[in-house]
Amino acid sequence: MKKSKKGMVITLLSVLMLSFMLSACGGGKSGQEGSGKGEPVKLEFWTISLQPTFTDYFNKLIEDYQKTHEGVTIDWKDYPYDAVTNKLLTSIASGSSPDVVNLNTEFASQMGSKGAVVDLNQFLTEEQKQSYFDGIFNSTVIDGKAYALPWYTGTEVLFMNTKIVKDAGLDPANPPKSQDELVAWAKQIKEKTGKIGYSTQWVSNLFPKEGIKILNDDKSAAAFNTPETKTILENIKKKIADGVIMKEDVPFTKQIQYYSSEQVAFEIAGPTFINFLKTSAPDVFKNTIAVPMPTGKADVRLSNSMDVVVPGKSKHQKEAVEFAAFITNADNQTAFSKAANTLPSTKESIKDPFFTASDNTLESQAKIASANSLDKAVDYMVGVPNASDINSAIARGLQKIMLNDADIQATLDAMEQEVNQVLKK
Repeated sequence: MKKSKKGMVITLLSVLMLSFMLSACGGGKSGQEGSGKGEPVKLEFWTISLQPTFTDYFNKLIEDYQKTHEGVTIDWKDYPYDAVTNKLLTSIASGSSPDVVNLNTEFASQMGSKGAVVDLNQFLTEEQKQSYFDGIFNSTVIDGKAYALPWYTGTEVLFMNTKIVKDAGLDPANPPKSQDELVAWAKQIKEKTGKIGYSTQWVSNLFPKEGIKILNDDKSAAAFNTPETKTILENIKKKIADGVIMKEDVPFTKQIQYYSSEQVAFEIAGPTFINFLKTSAPDVFKNTIAVPMPTGKADVRLSNSMDVVVPGKSKHQKEAVEFAAFITNADNQTAFSKAANTLPSTKESIKDPFFTASDNTLESQAKIASANSLDKAVDYMVGVPNASDINSAIARGLQKIMLNDADIQATLDAMEQEVNQVLKK
């Protein structure tokens, strides 16, 4: 399954190979030789770290598809997360491209921005496109071209220590729904109990949560250095001073410690947080509930999705898109979510009782809260080959502002200059 870290690290070799590949790539309906009516079609399908846990699921999925698509056979291969990037670029550059590939949104967007994957609009019906949650589907739409079908996903939820909340005179049955309400709750908690609201890491996803674009539309320059951004950062510094947010850059492992030791009242995380909490602090676990994540100015919740793409060099693009749509249709997404305990990206799927029925456990609360967040979910990624360098530059700047009280405007100017230099490499 996918790692918690968003995006893949694109090595220099990968970037060079991608540039080489694109010189002869194309992405239209060409490359369809050998896929005429009645001729056998063999599709090579790649996934990421799904064997052996889900071998039985995919064997049945493929068997069902082949029964209803005479003449089409699926050759399924599974590769480790850290190897799939170079493996894919090497295969495409050598002329032996797979036909359907499981990628995360970051790399799918990078491939799409370079024209290395098929524009699915050529083959999909409007009904098919509308079956996915809009924000997740549109995360890999570039200049009107749809470069990926969203597959399994996840969203953050708000975990709440009900004991601390009640001690502050607040009602956990009526949780905050916006960032402003969450801030008001955290201030009251600080005043009444001395506890801090929550801890976080200072990273680039702060910007999209507040509706700030990191890059301009053609991804050629930084777009975050605006008066609005300066105001938002000034407000965040005030939240730190008021005890809403801890004045520290806190990685996930340390966030668990702070919540487990009841130094903070809230934790913003995915459902995987539950297993760590259950082990580290059983008593705190018993007092914890999960609710949908309050939204900020952009009124979105960030998701972390896996997608399915069709490389531009597939020799059977039409058949490949048909299989990709089959993998990610509502019935199959529902079935996979039940097997893997993930979230689907299809609207119809979350009507299933699996996502609506609660047994009052924290696990079911988190699952339902996550599912109820999908209508506002977006999978935001920078979508350029040097995304990790850009994210690192922004994180360093934010840390200077929040932790070292660096001048906001001067730091934003330096961040902008560094990001623009990265984009020129």
